[in-house]
Amino acid sequence: MKPILCCAGLLIMAQTFAQKPGNYRNFSVAIYARAYEVREMSDLNKLAATWEKISQQLKVDKIYLETHRDKIIVDEKTLEGAKKFFESKGVKVAGGITFTMDERNHFETFCYTNPEQREKAKQIAEYTARHFDEFILDDFFFTDCKCDLCIKAKGAQSWTDYRLNLMKEAAEDLIVKPAKAVNPKVKVVIKYPNWYEHFQGLGFNLEAEPKIFDGIYTGTETRDAVFSAQHLQPYESYLIFRYFENIAPGRNGGGWVDPGGAFYLDRYAEQLWLTLFAKAPEITLFDYRQLQNALTLSSRAPWQGEHTSFDYDAMMRPIALRDGSSVPPTTIARAAGYTFEMVDGFLGKLGNPVGIESYRPYNAVGEDFLQNYFGMIGLPMDIKPSFPDNGQMILLTESARFDSLIVKKIESRLQQGKDVMITSGLLHALIGKGIEDIVELRMPDRKALVKDFFLGWRTRCSIPEPVLIPQIDYLTNDSWEDISSYSGSSGWPILHQARYSKGNLFVLTIPDNFSDLYRLPAEVLDRIRAVASPDMPVRLEGPSKVSLFVYDNHTCIVESFLDEPVIVKVVAKEPVQAMTDLLSGESLTGLSAQPQFIWGKPLEKGKSFEIIVPPHSFRVLEMK
Repeated sequence: MKPILCCAGLLIMAQTFAQKPGNYRNFSVAIYARAYEVREMSDLNKLAATWEKISQQLKVDKIYLETHRDKIIVDEKTLEGAKKFFESKGVKVAGGITFTMDERNHFETFCYTNPEQREKAKQIAEYTARHFDEFILDDFFFTDCKCDLCIKAKGAQSWTDYRLNLMKEAAEDLIVKPAKAVNPKVKVVIKYPNWYEHFQGLGFNLEAEPKIFDGIYTGTETRDAVFSAQHLQPYESYLIFRYFENIAPGRNGGGWVDPGGAFYLDRYAEQLWLTLFAKAPEITLFDYRQLQNALTLSSRAPWQGEHTSFDYDAMMRPIALRDGSSVPPTTIARAAGYTFEMVDGFLGKLGNPVGIESYRPYNAVGEDFLQNYFGMIGLPMDIKPSFPDNGQMILLTESARFDSLIVKKIESRLQQGKDVMITSGLLHALIGKGIEDIVELRMPDRKALVKDFFLGWRTRCSIPEPVLIPQIDYLTNDSWEDISSYSGSSGWPILHQARYSKGNLFVLTIPDNFSDLYRLPAEVLDRIRAVASPDMPVRLEGPSKVSLFVYDNHTCIVESFLDEPVIVKVVAKEPVQAMTDLLSGESLTGLSAQPQFIWGKPLEKGKSFEIIVPPHSFRVLEMK
């Protein structure tokens, strides 16, 4: 009977996360309120005024009330009063905890080696469980402490190994077990932030913790890729949710976005709709305070007025209320509300997201966040925590080296007649570790500055300024350049092909600066997309910073992150004959696509549909 009970428990948890939305058809909307703001909710008149300002501009299904942050603990009277207020408004209420000692001091976390701070963490979890049947841990359930206690306890271990074990124990013994002892009904959820490549170094354990907690949650905020310290690419707002969904299927409760670093409201809206494109069942807005920030004309982007997906002027029109009156938009809450209303109109027409599968073993590092750069050059990506066995093609980055059997797994795929594309970073890591049994390639410690490219059949293209790439040497006629780069009289592969058994191993050369992928000529990108996408029913042709989101019901989304309109081609494979824009109803006319070849063999046949995408906008397409 135990296996049946276990499955039933997982089913109940999945059903909890898949609960029927309230104000929107395809998702729920939540707000997170920090302890700083929750403690001020003792003034119910002030609370009513701020809630009216927000709720007139945004439909809200749920609110998370934080009990602790930065050693602030909200008193019981205030907490219960706020709960009753929101419940009287028909809003679901859950708790939240941020385990920081001083967020402003480089995000100083609790020390889970310190007995006093361990006890405090346990008490906070118990206190929160007494007041809520669900609570979520904000970003900071990790440790950055290197005090003398930690140094002594770590001993000869690496910081990564020590912290992974420490935080696994803390999750079980200080948070989940104590909370459930106080309230057996409580559901404890851990929210992971956006910097997933570095989690293990601070103790976030993506392998163990999803099994300990009742659910996980995804930080999908990417802010500004250039001027924010993290330099996260916009595509990550989509990809990270799909990755975490693959880690905990059906138990990834939603995505989480804040307006930080969004110089224009378009960038804020992009993060919101990318989270929903990934099919997040709930989206949480951080936070109650920032949703009251006033709308300003400076947040209207220069490209507004060009029929963009986020229309600032349309957002600023008066909002009709249920009693027949209207109010003018005044805060950033309206930008979120406007975006949700737009996306909810078509999201239900899209199937389940699919993409080119990529493998990231647990606790791996290498070519950090590279799959998100791939997404920005039009490759629909799907990161998996286990090695993909299905499909004709997978794309592996350097992080795959953390699987000690990775060469054997690549070899097995090739022997099954399936192809593998690896990056130059992974190739470098595997030289001397068995990859030469598949193909003998060398990566000397030499670089090349290249701006000219050759794709065969007399196809040449160039870029104005060169990019820096690692040089790859190979044995003539043992393997072959598919895309070449050259400078003067010398050249090096950008995409390289090696036959092995029944399959093909492709090596993709990655520039030293990952964002130089965006500078590659459209012809080069088109070729990479064609080779990497045999499992996709559709692919893009055109410049970079245009992304493709593919679904399993013959629908797709094309989104541009460019500041000006762009013309791209959407190449759909046979038997697709027609395409419709689901937003405008426009029927698109397709022409026979120019096929891509590998050694004279066409990769696919299909129709090519040319579309124009406005700046920072998307087109939703259905293939017929």
